[in-house]
Amino acid sequence: MATDINELLRINSGAFYLFDIQVLKERIAFLRKSLPEGTALCYAVKANPWIIGEIGETVERLEICSSGEEVICRSLGVENQKMVISGVYKAPALLEQLTADESFDGIITIESERQYKELCRLSEKHQKTLRLLLRLTNGSQFGLDESVLDGIVKNRHQHPLLQIVGVQYFSGTQKTSIKKYARELSYLDSYLLSLRERFDFTAEELEYGTGFPVSYFAGEHFDEQELLKEFSALLSGLQCGAAIVLEIGRSIAASCGKYYTHIVDIKENKGQHYALTDGGLHHIAYYGQYMAMKQPCLSVVGKTEIEPDKSWTVCGALCTMNDILVKQVQLPAVAVGDVLCFEKAGAYCMTEGISLLLSRDLPAVYILKEDGALYCVRPPFETSTINQPNYERMY
Repeated sequence: MATDINELLRINSGAFYLFDIQVLKERIAFLRKSLPEGTALCYAVKANPWIIGEIGETVERLEICSSGEEVICRSLGVENQKMVISGVYKAPALLEQLTADESFDGIITIESERQYKELCRLSEKHQKTLRLLLRLTNGSQFGLDESVLDGIVKNRHQHPLLQIVGVQYFSGTQKTSIKKYARELSYLDSYLLSLRERFDFTAEELEYGTGFPVSYFAGEHFDEQELLKEFSALLSGLQCGAAIVLEIGRSIAASCGKYYTHIVDIKENKGQHYALTDGGLHHIAYYGQYMAMKQPCLSVVGKTEIEPDKSWTVCGALCTMNDILVKQVQLPAVAVGDVLCFEKAGAYCMTEGISLLLSRDLPAVYILKEDGALYCVRPPFETSTINQPNYERMY
């Protein structure tokens, strides 16, 4: 790995991401070993679209939440049957495309009664059988209220081209409380059993968004093995008989990624030491990192064996006082040209930042394969081409 990093540092004058596929696959293997046999995994594409080409053969499904994600998956050869077309809003053009495609045999989730009625119309128009998951709300803007879901199940025989295979449920991320998992799974189990009793409907599948936590910051700790052991016992105790599909993004992808950014200036203002980088919060966004009040795991490349000499506040290159990556972090003596490495940057970090602010370049993205081969899957990208006005008279 050291040779690879040295080469990347040589050819990159700016920030970049590196995703290690061996770490990714080891993580998936760990989750499978920790969960009940037969539990299927559905990877949330939004967590990191760059690893789709590497993860497709190791998970049963991919959760796709936009037309753009669907295009990416198709371009990488993802099979139709592995696609779960999800998202609170589904573009009409995408739904038309899927129902017109005779080869599409994936699953579409239902987020509203309006979506269901639209698929009723499209399935009849194209005489296309569609497989559906009904998303049950957790009390937010997502999914269907119980009364609406009940009505769809009750009247399902009126629309024989729509096959309801089960229920989808997701309630949030970074969940560490086994009691919360127990409450949710007990609720879902009871609800699916009630659908069988009231409407003679047996759910084939329960897709459950786990929201498994990731320890991003110094001082955070939870016993993951114990959490997964207790969670697995909850799954094994379900009575509804549905096949379990776990929708996971952050917990799968976070550990495989690192973000590298160069120190471009150092200064001392009113007694505070500042290190300014060519990156910033438009590149690296950890869940729960508000105004740098927590310290992510980071190091200075090539200086991990050197003892820290003082506290630094690390800031990015954006012209906003919010662009603080970490406050009062102990680092060894740093200089302009040193490179900081941020760990656990494999999920959301590269997609949740405010990438277009100041029209700075998007970082390069690299994939390190299991055999040591290194690939650039995106070179640095100039966002000025996106933000630049191009006048075209309409009338």
